[in-house]
Amino acid sequence: MIELAGISKTFNHGKPTEVNALNGIDLYVEIGEFLVVVGSNGSGKSTLLNIIAGSISPTQGTVALDGRDVTDLADYQRSRYISRVFQNPLSGTAPDLSILDNFRLAALRTHPKSLKIGIDEGFKYKVMEKLSLLGMGLETKINQPMGTLSGGQRQALTLLMSVMANCKILLLDEPTAALDPRSADIVMRTADKLTHDFNLTTVLITHNLKDAFTYGQRIIQMTEGRIIHDLKEDEKAKLEQADIFKWFS
Repeated sequence: MIELAGISKTFNHGKPTEVNALNGIDLYVEIGEFLVVVGSNGSGKSTLLNIIAGSISPTQGTVALDGRDVTDLADYQRSRYISRVFQNPLSGTAPDLSILDNFRLAALRTHPKSLKIGIDEGFKYKVMEKLSLLGMGLETKINQPMGTLSGGQRQALTLLMSVMANCKILLLDEPTAALDPRSADIVMRTADKLTHDFNLTTVLITHNLKDAFTYGQRIIQMTEGRIIHDLKEDEKAKLEQADIFKWFS
């Protein structure tokens, strides 16, 4: 589903501030795989995610999604494949619009544009059904402005909206970093459930080593723009939480 071949990224090439953020990354993430990426600040995690998303272009190498070379496509051109949840819970929603209208906008991302999308009763009940999965009682508040909700509620809704858009790839960019522990737990459990229920290919960047241990079938560690650990499902299942902490000791 996601294939990176020979990916390198240099910022400020030829200047005193030159940074080699990624160095020859080869990575294949299978359909339905939940990949967790850990690493210290400056290890290349965010650059890796941005290159998958199309927010930045690689200096060298190719990016393929679902078997199609998308190296030269911008992020908005990859929206048919990708939904992304950012660290800031305010980034993924329109605060002045209702919950229902936000879900309608999400549906418009990957469907033919029509003013009729999302206004029928069937769509309304579909949204309410998905909201009930969160256990937050939001299914009774679909006309409430998104801006009146907590950060944790908005982050969880952003995840649900990614499913409404029928994406194939879910990119989670430290989605719980700005949340309280209870909200963070809801967001991660929701992400895990959606990944399995909808067979999403998910990539999670996190500094939370407990989440890195708990979630995902595969884990990689990055250092200085390279992958230095890559544990597949069988190997990760044998991993102890203390082992991950030792990677950073």
